[in-house]
Amino acid sequence: MVEKLEPIAKDVWAIEDYKIYIKFNNGEEKIYDMKPLLNHKFYQGLKDKERFKKVRADGISIEWETGEDVAPENLYYDSVSVNKKDS
Repeated sequence: MVEKLEPIAKDVWAIEDYKIYIKFNNGEEKIYDMKPLLNHKFYQGLKDKERFKKVRADGISIEWETGEDVAPENLYYDSVSVNKKDS
């Protein structure tokens, strides 16, 4: 059985309102809303906007230097497309 992997986050940057703009290696561009996660203890430090802005791609998904990360499948499937690959 071959396991299908989600596209990889290639470039990321924080945008307004605790959202993250992501460019994936398949050409898709999406926005992931982090606000719902900020109520969880693991992510509460990211309420600091300067800290939140330090998001980076880690080769599979995204992470912050303080250890917070998002699972690649959540990052891809729970984000909203901002472009259409086929247009």
